[in-house]
Amino acid sequence: MDVEHRVSHARVPTLKIRKLTNDYAEFVLSGTDASIANALRRVIIAEVPTISVDLVEVENNTTVLNDEFIAHRLGLVPLVSDFAARMCRPFEATSDTDIIDVSMTLDVKCTTETTLYITTDDLVLDANYPDVRPAHYQDATGAEKPIVLVKMRKNQELKLTAVARKGIGKDHAKWIPVATAVFQYMPVITINDALMEELSEAEKEEWCKSDPSGTFKYNQLTRRVEIEDAERYRYDNECLAKAEEMGHPGIVSIRQKQDEFIFRVESTGVLTAETIVRQALDILLDKINALGSAVREAQAAEE
Repeated sequence: MDVEHRVSHARVPTLKIRKLTNDYAEFVLSGTDASIANALRRVIIAEVPTISVDLVEVENNTTVLNDEFIAHRLGLVPLVSDFAARMCRPFEATSDTDIIDVSMTLDVKCTTETTLYITTDDLVLDANYPDVRPAHYQDATGAEKPIVLVKMRKNQELKLTAVARKGIGKDHAKWIPVATAVFQYMPVITINDALMEELSEAEKEEWCKSDPSGTFKYNQLTRRVEIEDAERYRYDNECLAKAEEMGHPGIVSIRQKQDEFIFRVESTGVLTAETIVRQALDILLDKINALGSAVREAQAAEE
């Protein structure tokens, strides 16, 4: 096909932020389709690099938990991962100056009759890389409690070295930077007022209550059914089934907007929610550009 006759299907996605804190981001992605929305969700979960304990060298452990159990708990401790951009994964290292390992140590002994709680605050950070630390490490405000690693009784000891490395969620779940990363289609809900008026007040209230997410409400003043919050709807079809049961299947129309999505991203604390989304967008864009370059090279080779 001649260049001048090609039809452009390029889209211009837009992102509108609704709520943004260090640990949570909610935004609306529009102007694209489900393939890009789901690709972004998968990149957020599986390809944003973070830092996690990958190797534990236990020198002495007389606690009730075995070595593997403690190593597993350490691996799931969220570590602040802003430093990940300056690190290399083991197979990526090309020189002796590349940063691969960051070591933290733990050396404690219980000398009292009371139970001793060993937490992430007891870890001794690597003096060369103090930015690699557990989330909310030794929080002076006390707003966030440290993570309990093990409980100890008198004369029990634990001495180990925990080696943290860069990785991605695709390799292991401990490197996933989010607790949740989900999206939903923007719902479009239309109430057929003419059919709704055929219902009695009691039936209208009963129909509104049939939706467990509270999408609809009955206004006692206007005697009309109104949409409380369309985004609450969870596509469970309960209200549609109730309408059919009442003999009025057309009182409401619900569809998914195919080019608008509501994203909710909750960080584990290793990175801010904004950083996670920004890095995911950069990674996704790099993948798209790499695919475009490969396609152009293949086309040039065919010509």
